[in-house]
Amino acid sequence: MANELGQSTSPYLRQHADNPVEWREWSERAFAEARERDVPIFLSVGYSACHWCHVMAHESFEDAETAAYLSEHFVSVKVDREERPDVDAIYMAATLAMTGHGGWPMSVFMTPTGEPFFCGTYLPKESRAGMASFRQVLEAITDAWRNRREQLDGIGKRVVEQLGAQQPAGGEPYDLDRAVQLLKTEFDPVDAGFGQAPKFPPSMVLDFLLRYHRRTGDEDALALVAHTCDRMARGGMYDQLTGGFARYSVDGQWIVPHFEKMLYDNALLLDVYAHWWTLTGDPLARRVAEETADFLLAELRTPEGGFASALDADTDGEEGKYYVWTPDELREVLGDDDAAWVIDLCDVTGTFEHGTSVLQLRKDPDDADRWSRLRADLARARGQRTYPGRDDKVVAAWNGLAITALTRAGVVLGKPQYVDAAVAAAALIRDVHLDGDRLYRTSRDGVRGSADGVLEDYAAVAQGYLTLLGATGDASWFKAAERLLGRVLEQFVADGSYFDTAADAEQLVWRPQDPTDNATPSGVSLAAEAFSTLASLTGSERYETAAQQALNASATIAARAPRFAGRALAVAEAAAGGPLEIAVVTSDGATSGTASGTASGAASGEASGAAQELVRIAYAEAPWGTPIVTGARGLAVPLMDGRALVNGSPAAYVCQKFTCRLPVTLPEHLRRELRPAD
Repeated sequence: MANELGQSTSPYLRQHADNPVEWREWSERAFAEARERDVPIFLSVGYSACHWCHVMAHESFEDAETAAYLSEHFVSVKVDREERPDVDAIYMAATLAMTGHGGWPMSVFMTPTGEPFFCGTYLPKESRAGMASFRQVLEAITDAWRNRREQLDGIGKRVVEQLGAQQPAGGEPYDLDRAVQLLKTEFDPVDAGFGQAPKFPPSMVLDFLLRYHRRTGDEDALALVAHTCDRMARGGMYDQLTGGFARYSVDGQWIVPHFEKMLYDNALLLDVYAHWWTLTGDPLARRVAEETADFLLAELRTPEGGFASALDADTDGEEGKYYVWTPDELREVLGDDDAAWVIDLCDVTGTFEHGTSVLQLRKDPDDADRWSRLRADLARARGQRTYPGRDDKVVAAWNGLAITALTRAGVVLGKPQYVDAAVAAAALIRDVHLDGDRLYRTSRDGVRGSADGVLEDYAAVAQGYLTLLGATGDASWFKAAERLLGRVLEQFVADGSYFDTAADAEQLVWRPQDPTDNATPSGVSLAAEAFSTLASLTGSERYETAAQQALNASATIAARAPRFAGRALAVAEAAAGGPLEIAVVTSDGATSGTASGTASGAASGEASGAAQELVRIAYAEAPWGTPIVTGARGLAVPLMDGRALVNGSPAAYVCQKFTCRLPVTLPEHLRRELRPAD
């Protein structure tokens, strides 16, 4: 049988469509083939922007001899971890349990029933010190399958039993002060961030610290954020020419990036920098927020209005080639004098082989106009290079994160085009990914993929819709979010415990439950946030209980390892502050709101300037993430019931559990309501 990846909706799988390996997609048909042939399954999991995935593909999967051996002795299955996070979670848990470490590509050998008996990550074509070659592993497994089959079956069954025995602990109370103290002990006081190299952007932890500072006035918490945001934005991990953050820094000083750019990182960091700006007015925070949002719109937006998953780390087979410069290349583009100035400003010292460097901006230029002109010249010149590959599949959860971040940034920064982009992405998810109340995880070119949405998809999209409600006055987003979260309660919760997959989804060897906030927020943390928002907008005890149950799932991690519970801590922080909810009545016409595909209401300029400013103040001055509804009197959202204009003027109602203070009509009065200490 031939390679079957050519018709996949996943760009990562399509990258492997020309391999001589007879790849199968994850399907019952692949497992049936393995049972019929009585051979093990080789499962390879990766993603399109993964450098070492490309390396292993070039070394082994493009090799005809290796492919022939795989075809004879295995059924080979290729999975895009971004398309099937449930499959990835199960077999990564097995890999971690069996080897003590994980990563991608993930290489798993398992029985025809899906039970893993040998796990690894990158396997080289040639053996190295302490590492067998891929071919040696294949031959050893083939021999064991023939001669020690019962042993392999027993290993697989024990691994699955151990995975099934893992239950996330929960129920501890959140001690937010202690969490901050633990974070302070792990902070790098010299280079910022947490822990040692490699350093990943701690976006969710920074969001929690900003919220904590907003409530308590703790200046140390704010200083941790300011130091980290400054170092990340001035180092090589940030694209100094066109904006956008790389996945992580290989070193501890934020200089050498792992060059792939992920949608989720940039959505989360956009939210952090916009939040930081509302609290401090720091010009760096505003610049980076705007540049990151502009990067999303310019480089990740798809023709259908969604946002692509990632830009590849590699260009022409070389990691980072698109982004790095030699002094001679700078001189060729800029001339000697301007190049010398940029070389000094951007610390071009030959960090990499071949004398190349990423551009850094450790200090503000002494001539901002000159830097702006030269920066544009360099961006144009770089644009003539081979552009990194783009994984243009649209992932529901990550688009949900982008919808939330762009909406908030668009309102507080006065950039309605960001809100327009958020609405377009929300409409794509609604029109393509949703089938009734069932959400599918991915689409590409406007065509829905086959993978079911997981908990993070439902919760992130619902939160994005609820955030849009406050900026557009369109009640259809509220209704769509309520439907999504209703399905979460029906399909993802059992006896008060949240699962990452739906009860009616494909039944795998284990039903994962991961409360850890890692590269992205966990599904259960996102659920806690979305249900908390919905409870505030409806007054529903059912939703409030669902939010608390979700928050309980992350309590033990938050207490013991707060770096890996950033989103959960942010939600707990909002609750600790005595959560507010805000209703802004913008006009007198009763309406239920309709989805229009473009931003409407206060945020887009269709409402009065006074209403727009009330909405902006509500987003910028209230605790970050405060549930907000805005729109005409009579909007079909419970928090708007009984709210009206005041003497014909737009009015803001600041409420707590549906008990509202006297409405205000002037922006300065709303600001005082939200920041009385100022």
